[in-house]
Amino acid sequence: DKKVPKKRPTTKKKTSVKKKAEPQFDEAEIDKIVQEELKKQEKRRKLLVVCCSVIAVACLGYFGIYNWYNIRTADNYKQLSELKDKEPATAQNQDPVIHYTADETQSTPPPVLDEYKNLLNKNKRLIGWVKIDDTNIDYPVMQTTDNEYYLDHNLNQEYDKNGSIFMDKDCDVLKPSTNFILYGHHMKSGQMFGSLSLYSDQSYYEKHPCIQFDTIYEKGQYEIMYVFRSRVYSEDEIVFKYYQFIDAQSEQEFDSYMNDMAEMSLYDTGVTASFGDQLLTLSTCDYQEKNGRFVVVAKKVTTKE
Repeated sequence: DKKVPKKRPTTKKKTSVKKKAEPQFDEAEIDKIVQEELKKQEKRRKLLVVCCSVIAVACLGYFGIYNWYNIRTADNYKQLSELKDKEPATAQNQDPVIHYTADETQSTPPPVLDEYKNLLNKNKRLIGWVKIDDTNIDYPVMQTTDNEYYLDHNLNQEYDKNGSIFMDKDCDVLKPSTNFILYGHHMKSGQMFGSLSLYSDQSYYEKHPCIQFDTIYEKGQYEIMYVFRSRVYSEDEIVFKYYQFIDAQSEQEFDSYMNDMAEMSLYDTGVTASFGDQLLTLSTCDYQEKNGRFVVVAKKVTTKE
């Protein structure tokens, strides 16, 4: 018999996996890489410091200019108040004042009140003074044929971001118009009409129910009737636009305006007006909506002596 040879057990050959050779760096190369990375970080740090410094300087400059304007504005109006209280210059130094909105048939305007003669020597565009007791509202009122000018100019004709309180160009104190509309900025500092929106609270109104508004010819005391929010509308929107209510040509038209404002008013003051009454409107920006306005409307109750 043939002997069958025994099968030898097969053994799997182990395949050896060659490891990739790791890159070799000497200490000099490593140090060079580290130094380059540190330089990049230092450049980024310096750039960040420069950017932050520029922003900080810009902010400080802005607030510095902002505060300078506020201080200058407060100082200007303090001086104007003192000038108002001074004795007027002699009559021979006074030029006659004929306001540009005077009725053409009125050749001689009424005499200017003594307390406004000195201010008129500084600026013939002065038309009056508005004041609300126990508030910061105590300012001269200007008027020109351009409603934009006093948005950024003061009584001294200087550029001033606070602007001035000014009367709508279409109002006439000599005629007079049914409604005198006064505009002023809503400054965060509280200057100009910055505090007017406090009238949104009825309790504030109850503490400050009256407005004194003098034209350069006559003193006047006004009782607040309506407080409301509105906005500047586009020309094609058919809606009550308080800033276009200057003259009422009839009792029916006047009553229509009164009804519109009464419906918009935030609360009922109990004060009403009739055709023939003289009205006063204070208007400032309101930031609750785009092109928003905050409005206070009052009626003349007495002519102060």
